[in-house]
Amino acid sequence: QVQLLESGGGLVQAGGSLRLSCVASGSRFRLNPMGWYRQAPGKQRELVATITLTGSTNYADSVKGRFTISAENAKNTVYLQMNSLKPEDTAVYYCNARFLDQEYWGQGTQVTVSP
Repeated sequence: QVQLLESGGGLVQAGGSLRLSCVASGSRFRLNPMGWYRQAPGKQRELVATITLTGSTNYADSVKGRFTISAENAKNTVYLQMNSLKPEDTAVYYCNARFLDQEYWGQGTQVTVSP
């Protein structure tokens, strides 16, 4: 059973930085792609960023230039470096990973950005 464990969330002031980490356990295969989604109160879950095994990345327009996704493929680990954080980035951030037709989610980590 594949499990995703996120860490690194917390409370930060606007303009600050946080780094999220997600480690996948229980998979014999390289998960591809891996990424991050977020859900703010009263809103739908939305894509933040994804990365493939070849290093191809995709970002939501709202985070381009501020967030950077990276991965250690051999460890099935993905990171999200978040800089210049804004109050509107406040949300629960979820790690996501796929293998063929299987999709996995982490339990989520809270990121709160104060004005």
